Amino acid sequence: MATFHFSGPTFYYNDQPTRIISGAIHYFRIVPEYWRDRLLKLKACGCNTVETYVAWNLHEPQKGEFCFEGMADIVRFIELAGELGLHVIVRPSPYICAEWEFGGMPSWLLADPGMRLRCYHPPFLEHVDAYYDVLLPKLKPLLCTNGGPIIAMQIENEYGSYGNDKRYLNHLKESMTSRGMDVLLFTSDGAEDSMLQGGMVPGALATVNFGSRTKEAFDKLREYQPDAPVMCMEYWDGWFDHWSDEHHTRSAGDAAHVLDEILSENGSVNFYMFHGGTNFGFYNGANAHTVDGYEPTITSYDYDAPLNESGEPTEKYFAIREVISKYVELGPCELPASIPKKAYGRLELKELAPLSAQLDAISTPIHSAYPETMEMLGQDYGFIHYNTFITGPRPKDEFVIQNLRDRAQVFLNGKLAATLDRRDSETKLEFDVASEGLHVSILVENMGRINYGPFMREYKGITEGVRFGRQFLSEWTTYTLPLTDLTGLKFEDFDALSEQSEPSFYRAALTVDEPCDTFLSFEGWTKGVVFINGYNLGRYWNIGPQKTMYVPGPLLKEGDNEIIILELHGTSDAAVTFLDQPDLG
Repeated sequence: MATFHFSGPTFYYNDQPTRIISGAIHYFRIVPEYWRDRLLKLKACGCNTVETYVAWNLHEPQKGEFCFEGMADIVRFIELAGELGLHVIVRPSPYICAEWEFGGMPSWLLADPGMRLRCYHPPFLEHVDAYYDVLLPKLKPLLCTNGGPIIAMQIENEYGSYGNDKRYLNHLKESMTSRGMDVLLFTSDGAEDSMLQGGMVPGALATVNFGSRTKEAFDKLREYQPDAPVMCMEYWDGWFDHWSDEHHTRSAGDAAHVLDEILSENGSVNFYMFHGGTNFGFYNGANAHTVDGYEPTITSYDYDAPLNESGEPTEKYFAIREVISKYVELGPCELPASIPKKAYGRLELKELAPLSAQLDAISTPIHSAYPETMEMLGQDYGFIHYNTFITGPRPKDEFVIQNLRDRAQVFLNGKLAATLDRRDSETKLEFDVASEGLHVSILVENMGRINYGPFMREYKGITEGVRFGRQFLSEWTTYTLPLTDLTGLKFEDFDALSEQSEPSFYRAALTVDEPCDTFLSFEGWTKGVVFINGYNLGRYWNIGPQKTMYVPGPLLKEGDNEIIILELHGTSDAAVTFLDQPDLG
C-alpha cells in the first residue's frame, strides 16, 4: 500500500518528497509486444512515471460490448509499468482529445440524435457511468492505495477549452470516487483565465498544459491555486501533422531549454508525447477551428517526440536526459537493444478486386428513402457506398451532396465524374441526364471525427441529402464498409500496366525470413488504406507530408504475409517498397 498526495508546493509519495517526471505513452498506439521496450527507454531517460489516456471508443466499440485484449489490454500495460518500477498517471475521462478519433468517445453515442456531449446530459452520463462500471473496477487493484502503480487520475481533459458545466465535472468526480478511485484526482487545462475557471473542480488538483512561456503559465496557475504544486501535465515537446500540411519539428535544444525552465520552477512535468506511436486503422482524429476548417490528422503520430514512431531515441531524447540529470541523480543510460529494421525491397501487387464487384461480398445492402449517416446505420469508421438512379431527360444542373462528411468520389454510370471534399468549397459537379436516366454511385470516406473544439458533434457520410438542382434524390441502396473483414474479397490476376478505373483492392504476398520493423513506401500511389495479415495499418495519401508507413515487426510472420491495399484513384506502378528508414516529409 502507498499514498500519493501533496502539501503546499510539494508532492509526497509515502510521505517522501517527490517530483513527477513523466512521459506520455499511449498503449493503444503501440503493438503490445513493444510496450516493455518503450517503458524501459522512458525509465532510462530519467522519468519516474508514465502517463496514458484511456480511449473509450477502443474499449467499448459497440454499446455494452467491451474489449480489453491485445492492444486494448490496459491492465497489462499498467502492470508492466509497475513491474519496471514506474508510477502511472491514468487519464480515463470520457473525452481525451489526443488527436484520436472523436476525442476517444465512441461514435455510437451519435446514434441518439438528441445526444449532448461533455455536459450534464443524463443520457450521456448514463453511458459514461456504464463504461466506468466496467473500466474502473479493472483499475482499482492497480491504485497505489491498493499496492499498484497508479498515483493519480484525471477527471476531464482540457474541459475549460470546451465548456464550464461544473455540475458535469462534479458528476465525473463523484463517479470516480464512488467506485473506489481514492488516489489523487486532477484536471488539466490551458493556462488562461477562462480555461482554468471552466475546467477546475473543487477538491481536485489543477494542472496546466503548455509548450513554452513556463513562468507565465505557472504564475497563472498559482493565481488560482496558490498552495499546491505546479505541474505541466502536457509539455508539448513536439507536434502532430495534418494531411497536406508540413511535418512539424521542434529542435532538441529548444525542447530541453523549456524543460529546464519547468524543473527550475520546482515544477513537475509530463512530456506530451514521450513516444507518440501510430494512429493505426481509422483511429486518427481531425481538427476544425471553424465550421469549414476541417483538418484530418495523418496516420503517423511520431509527434517529433524523444522516441520516434518506431521507438528509437532521438537527439531530443538525449538532450532532455541531460537536463533531467541536473535535477535527479542518474546512472548510465542503459537502453534495451535496438529493434532491428529491415528493407524487404520491392513487392509487385498482381491481383486485383474492383470495389464495385465486391460490395455484396464484404457488406449487405440497405435500402432507404434518403441516404443515412454512418452513425444511424451502426457504422463507426471507414467508407460508405451509396447509389441511386436519376430519371431522364433533364437539362444540365448542379449535383450537390449536402453537408458531405468528409470526401466523396462520384461515379456516373460507373465512371468517375468528380471527387468532392468538404475542405474544398470550390469543387462543383454539373451534368445533364439523358432520356434513359443515370446511375449514380457515391463512395464516401470518413477521414476522422473531430477531436477538439466546438464542432465535435458531427455525423459521417451523407448527413443531409443529395440534390440534383433543387430536388432531393430518393430511393438509395447503401453499403457500409468498415473494412473489418476482407476475407470475402475475390481477386483476379491483372496486367500491371492496365489503368485502374475505380477504387480497387490490390493483393500480394511478402515473403519474410525474419520479421523486423520496416517502412512501407507508396511512391506512385494516390490515396488509400493498407492491410497486413488482416491488420489495418492506416491511411496513405500522396499529398503528404507522410511518405512512408511504419510496419511493426510483430505484425509480420515468417513466410508469406498478405498485403492488401485499397487504392481509391490509381497508381502509376502497382508495386510498393519496404524500406529500413521512415520518411515523414
